[in-house]
Amino acid sequence: MSRTATAGNSGPARNLVRDVERFAGFGQPSAKATATVAGQRVPVFTNEFWTSKQRAAHSLHEISYRACFKPQLPRFFIERLSQPGEVVFDPFMGRGTTLLEAALLGRTPWGCDLNPLCTALVRPRLTPPTLEAVAARLRAVRFDLEVEQPETLHVFYHPATLWEICALRHYLSARRSDGDFDAVDGWIQMVALNRLTGHSAGFFSVYTLPPNQAVSLDSQRRINSRLKQTPPRREVPRLILAKTASLLSDCTEDQCISLAKAGRSARVLTGDAERAAALAGESVVLAVTSPPFLNVVDYAADNWLRNWFLGLPADAVSSAIHPKLFDWQAKMRRVFDELHRVLRPGGHVAFEVGEVNARRVNLEDAVFPIGLEAGFEPVLLLINRQRFTKTANCWGVTNNAKGTNTNRVVVFRKP
Repeated sequence: MSRTATAGNSGPARNLVRDVERFAGFGQPSAKATATVAGQRVPVFTNEFWTSKQRAAHSLHEISYRACFKPQLPRFFIERLSQPGEVVFDPFMGRGTTLLEAALLGRTPWGCDLNPLCTALVRPRLTPPTLEAVAARLRAVRFDLEVEQPETLHVFYHPATLWEICALRHYLSARRSDGDFDAVDGWIQMVALNRLTGHSAGFFSVYTLPPNQAVSLDSQRRINSRLKQTPPRREVPRLILAKTASLLSDCTEDQCISLAKAGRSARVLTGDAERAAALAGESVVLAVTSPPFLNVVDYAADNWLRNWFLGLPADAVSSAIHPKLFDWQAKMRRVFDELHRVLRPGGHVAFEVGEVNARRVNLEDAVFPIGLEAGFEPVLLLINRQRFTKTANCWGVTNNAKGTNTNRVVVFRKP
């Protein structure tokens, strides 16, 4: 495509532009505008393209992780830009939303993330066990085993609850050391990671922040003091089994078959998005991702307690904060070079960015140039607008005031 042509004028890209332009799934037509990128006219579409309801996706997604996008976002592009059996890749997989949606749709899920915690959250849900298998394995755990307990964690847990958490941690570590760690162990570990802290009786801890963010010990002491609370007794195996039942509640027989097939061919890697050397060149048909944004999330601080449970050092992952736009852009340019290597000709990238710094910076303005420099053609910019969610409201976010309320997705095509 020439540098003066209109973007999105061939094959699936043309179909995507037409589909987005005609979209009226929630009763309103798409608003269309045009941006000019390096002499190319790039269509910009604004609408509500997927629901803002938090509970409208498959139950297997209900694992918390900071800054994850709604499952409807990757599904929107996976359905339109890939076919069953083809590889869908997320270089910043986080909790694995893209990979799980790809697997549920019969695609082959590949992903990587610099945070080793992500592999522990993603892999088990691609090959989920039965509720009966989880119950049987929990009965095999010696929850009464006396093991070392960090007393500082009593700020979160009742002594008897911490005893069970540490016993389970010891059991999983021993299974791993002995080479016996299997998919059921991985599932139990994943659920326990998600139950460590939270704000209801379904979690192991006393009331604290939502489960995607573990506060510091000092912060929890202040919360306890302010609320005049002490950690209540929680039964670890019972809560793990209850959460397992909830996660599996939407799993039909056909979906279990699809997941099992996808799980066998899945690639779930721990590593840097700019160096996915384990993936062959021109092997991916679609990449759907949301990168770490500017000055938004400190993943190392958020996940210190989960890292402890896994036996990882607190600094097992860098903070993933990019305070300067120039540094963020340089990092993303290297990621785009790698995406260009692994994508096959005609493949696409759906790159979700956000409005940051009180809407003073639109990251698509930084992403379009680096995509072009890496050899991609711009197809469109999709802006999904929605009313603020309950979660956004908790953080003091009002509608269309911060990036948490809109999804801005830049779509590229590899010639």
